[in-house]
Amino acid sequence: MPELNLGSLSTPVEAILFDKDGTLLDFTVMWGFWTVRVMENFREELVARGLPFNSAEIPHIWGTSHDEQGRMNGYDVRGPLAMGTMEEVYAVLTWHGYRAGLSWAEAKIIVRECLLQAEYAMNKERPAQPLPGVLAFLEQCRSKGMKMGVVTADETENALSHLKWMGIESFFTVVVGTDQVGRGKPFPDMLLLACERLGVPTARAVVIGDTDGDMEMARAAGAAWKIAVGEPAHIKLADLTVRSFHELLEVEVNR
Repeated sequence: MPELNLGSLSTPVEAILFDKDGTLLDFTVMWGFWTVRVMENFREELVARGLPFNSAEIPHIWGTSHDEQGRMNGYDVRGPLAMGTMEEVYAVLTWHGYRAGLSWAEAKIIVRECLLQAEYAMNKERPAQPLPGVLAFLEQCRSKGMKMGVVTADETENALSHLKWMGIESFFTVVVGTDQVGRGKPFPDMLLLACERLGVPTARAVVIGDTDGDMEMARAAGAAWKIAVGEPAHIKLADLTVRSFHELLEVEVNR
């Protein structure tokens, strides 16, 4: 059985389950591209109906930050864009459409159309980039016989596309999106399902993610380790927090 070693810590594990956005891929690059296009489409729809749209509110809708040109250059790891399911993200924007003067039904229709247009642009541009060190870590784990999967708040079909765009889909035996379970993160359902499909007890699985939603999912499911990639000040529930996968390459994976 493979074993993870970090200093004095040594844990026998059979699988590593990864979050996708902000863990395997650069969140700001891909979802920044998507967010800007959704908001541009949304603004145009409101203005065409004579309704107000305050650009200063954009950062408060999904928990994002933007430069002077309006490009997204950061996000709140505790916010809805980082932690929410796609349905929750849709609902937040629908609420803002309702506040601007649309009926709830109109807002739902307009938001869906804005999202479809943004998805079309994203499928054309494919702005998914793996974070530094990801490929090397995946190769290291595979060479040692580690089973790997993805558990994501995104929908499964989208997740599979994003992994293919980055050329890393072959590393993963299972991909579980929020559409496959009754409850998404921070509940344990996705991790439990992924481990069941891998034939691995959750107590012999490690979760790597970038939010406390990932860490709480791992805790609730009884995972062996909870590893976070990001700033320690932003993630409270991890057993170990690293700033990049380059640090994880120092974790020994032995057979």
